[in-house]
Amino acid sequence: MANASIPISQTTVPEELPPGKFACFQMIVLYLDKEVSDKFKFIMSISRDSSKVERHKIVIFGAGKIGRSFIGQLFGCSGYTIVFVDVDQTIIDGLNREGCYRIVIKGDKEEEIIVPNVSAISAMNVEKVAEAIATAGIITVSVGKNVIEKIIPVMAKGLLLRNEKYPEMPLDIILAENMRFAATYVKELLIKHLPSEYPIDEMVGLVETSIGKMVPIIPLAELEKDPLVVFAEPYNTLIVDGNGFKLPIPEINGLTPKKNILAWVDQKAFIHNLGHATAAYFGFFLHPNALYMYQILEDNHVREFTKEVMLQSAAVLATVYPDDFTVADLEELIDGLIVRFRNKALKDTIFRVGQDLIRKLGPEDRFMGAIHLSISFGMPYDRILKAMSYGFIFTATDESGKSSISDKEFLRSIKNDFELALIEVLGYDRVLDSPIIETLTKLYKQFGMLN
Repeated sequence: MANASIPISQTTVPEELPPGKFACFQMIVLYLDKEVSDKFKFIMSISRDSSKVERHKIVIFGAGKIGRSFIGQLFGCSGYTIVFVDVDQTIIDGLNREGCYRIVIKGDKEEEIIVPNVSAISAMNVEKVAEAIATAGIITVSVGKNVIEKIIPVMAKGLLLRNEKYPEMPLDIILAENMRFAATYVKELLIKHLPSEYPIDEMVGLVETSIGKMVPIIPLAELEKDPLVVFAEPYNTLIVDGNGFKLPIPEINGLTPKKNILAWVDQKAFIHNLGHATAAYFGFFLHPNALYMYQILEDNHVREFTKEVMLQSAAVLATVYPDDFTVADLEELIDGLIVRFRNKALKDTIFRVGQDLIRKLGPEDRFMGAIHLSISFGMPYDRILKAMSYGFIFTATDESGKSSISDKEFLRSIKNDFELALIEVLGYDRVLDSPIIETLTKLYKQFGMLN
């Protein structure tokens, strides 16, 4: 590795560091902080792994929209070499053939970014993936909660290989998943696949995030011209848990560490995600022939109701996290989000924002999670519940007129037996959630869906 050429004894920053040298200086600072008895071991670890561990290589699990348009953009434009791990062979072959991909930023003016130094590995190639993990500077995961469990075995294999080759080199894993307690979830899975003596607390940093970037479905015509292209909005801030890293936090434009990551995860879920889905569900109810989010948000009724729902949740968050948010802060955020939701150039579809009903109407997601938090603090949630009710009659289709198969099956199940579907399909608690189930049933009847 090139940046090992900076002398270990150096204690000041050169006026002009060569490209890619800053991380090495951070290691020198760590060296100075160590006890004398640990210094020799630390120096030996640097010399041992410096030719193999590529500190400016990121392995990204998931070459989907967030992986490429957000994580890939942030790290790729900061000089990192990117290795994607995915199961889509078309994407894998394309990235390896081109060595780069395009991101089209949809805002007031369109911008195109080329992300260079890119390759990809099939997730099925366990040995190659494990080797990439062993030599990576950092890893990110952006595959969705339902897929995380599937990548844990190869991740554990890579961690063991890394520990065997470079036993003094921790690895940070950024969990770009918008999950509450994602670090705990992933750690529990990893422990099942690692030997009991593996020092996971010392060697693995599990970094939770709040993912706020909106990435629309790419029109088929665009994908036919370039299968690797992704669209995205201009927003480009990745909020991360500043306490989750074992190594120095990477110097990446847009990477924003926070002390209390749960507050920011909840802000994303219970304001951003909640408001986006509210606009989609209520907007579709009023304008069933509309296709795009910006179209329904031209209606004042949709905008005002969406803001009211978000403000009700904001009041709860300001109560739960008084050291992180004020209502005024959150109202400013809400106004900015509604502007972003109305981004005409993005052409985000109502279908994309509202689909996946079982997850979005689930017991701890954007609506029910905010409701449960409201109940815990004795605060009102009537607007949130009303907004949620429109999700049970959401039948939007994509640009080709197709709807989600799982959503169609779910809507059939609630038509057959509404209360039973809430309990058995969505997972609501028959006793604890009974007031919510009762209210939702009444609202569903008002929509004329039940006799």
